[in-house]
Amino acid sequence: MKVIVRVSLKPGVLDPQGRAVHHALEGLGFTGIEDVRVGRLIELDVADGTSDAVIDDMCRKLLANMVIENYRIEKLETA
Repeated sequence: MKVIVRVSLKPGVLDPQGRAVHHALEGLGFTGIEDVRVGRLIELDVADGTSDAVIDDMCRKLLANMVIENYRIEKLETA
């Protein structure tokens, strides 16, 4: 089973990488960009029987810094 974990900074946490991207886009002439936040996408291939609780535990213990980040888990259907 394929699992996607999307990790993003919590609201209010300074995002220097997002700020740098925002500045670079403006420097390239793009307008109308009000804010940029940069996150991570982690793809996991796990055994079909892996429980939601185990995946959540992986996120809390390693994949996301719970002090400054949020995460969202998406399970993908395989064809």
